[in-house]
Amino acid sequence: MAGWSEAVEDARIALMSLADRMEGLTNPTLRLGVTGLSRAGKTIFTTALIHALTKGGRLPVFEASGRIARAALEPQPDDAVARFAYEDHLATLAKARAWPSSTTRVSELRLLVRYASPRGAMRTLTLDLVDYPGEWLLDLPLLDMGFSDFARQSLELARAPARAALAGPFLAALAATDPARPADEAKARELAGHFTAYLAACRAETVAMSLLPPGRFLMPGELEGSPALTFAPLDPRPKGFPSGSLGAMMERRFEAYKSAVVRPFFRNHFARLDRQIVLVDALAALNAGPAALADLERALDGILAAFRTGRNSLVSALFRPRIEKVLFAATKADHLHRTSHDRLEAILARLVERARGRAKQGGAALDVVALAAIRATREARVTRGGHELSAIVGTPEAGQEAGGHVFDGEEEVAVFPGELPTDPDALFDPSGAGFRGLASAHADEADFRFLRFRPPAGIGADKPIPHIRLDRALQFLLGDRLA
Repeated sequence: MAGWSEAVEDARIALMSLADRMEGLTNPTLRLGVTGLSRAGKTIFTTALIHALTKGGRLPVFEASGRIARAALEPQPDDAVARFAYEDHLATLAKARAWPSSTTRVSELRLLVRYASPRGAMRTLTLDLVDYPGEWLLDLPLLDMGFSDFARQSLELARAPARAALAGPFLAALAATDPARPADEAKARELAGHFTAYLAACRAETVAMSLLPPGRFLMPGELEGSPALTFAPLDPRPKGFPSGSLGAMMERRFEAYKSAVVRPFFRNHFARLDRQIVLVDALAALNAGPAALADLERALDGILAAFRTGRNSLVSALFRPRIEKVLFAATKADHLHRTSHDRLEAILARLVERARGRAKQGGAALDVVALAAIRATREARVTRGGHELSAIVGTPEAGQEAGGHVFDGEEEVAVFPGELPTDPDALFDPSGAGFRGLASAHADEADFRFLRFRPPAGIGADKPIPHIRLDRALQFLLGDRLA
């Protein structure tokens, strides 16, 4: 049955892809996926990208920027998908000087870009932006797993030294449970609750873990409380779980999660993408420590493994599309002085090193960039202890703390965030002793401390938004399609 259902799923994807491509023959269209793990800045990036294309700005590396005659919002084609609330997000940035709310669901927006080719001919490109939570990407490998594989991997992570204390209540509840007992809804809810609480604890600033599937457990939306989200990993048994047991119920619900949540996302959204940007909050992992950085590396490896990367042939483009370009972007480069921007980029390149090799073998183009889609700070030189330091100046968010001082959200300060190493390998010590993070040291003793800043004052509907290397991202993702 599994083979038959997969064949049916492939046929549905092929039909949707064929419909997309047929439309593209008369209306050239590019579907760009925007994703990233929690707090990486997906909504901010998408808002800044739309603003840059529709309002213009300083984009020297984006070769087509001077040839764009007009870029305008159009009604999106998918009536059952939420519209990306661009106007609301821009108003939040401009009027409240606050960052928009995080991405918790799939949303789309369509742009019609009218541009002149290098030879002067006027052309049109339809750009469909698809914004979705990166946590959902980490669910795609579940499609190739049985419950035993999922449970084994999940429990291996939960029992690892960096997570064991956070997983303590869940592991204790698991140890006190006999999976062979009769199916019991109350016990299933108890275990699922402990498991979800453990996953949520792993996202705390001092821990900052990234590999936390199933993704919907932390952003359930309309599925909250449903049986498809009421399961937890159990220690596998060689002969499986008896019929009617708690273990059998958990296994059935895991399969329901794949059918009701993961497959529809893959079919309706992910499988239809042409290009993809993955936003990465590497600074959060550096804040937390070596274990968080290693976990981020593993998560990024899993993310790229989920892509069917590679150049589209005529047949594959019509029936089994593959993502042609993937850009990994380290966000919040404005939290560093420009002297560390290339170093942040080098750290990201090190994080995706294994993934880059697989993409190259598949024929896909993969690149990395350090950027700030909206720049919240400016640079300055400050004197401290008789030494001149490269600093950044901005307004920390209310509640941020540094040196024992808690900021009120109105005070502008100059901060020296520390310098990233010139050799990224220095951060990837297998012993976990490469640097001190918040998970293993007091905040003042950590090697890095990156604050969160409010958006800059003065952002407006028709004013250019300050950024760092957004033009480089646009050139990689869109440049060849606007040539």
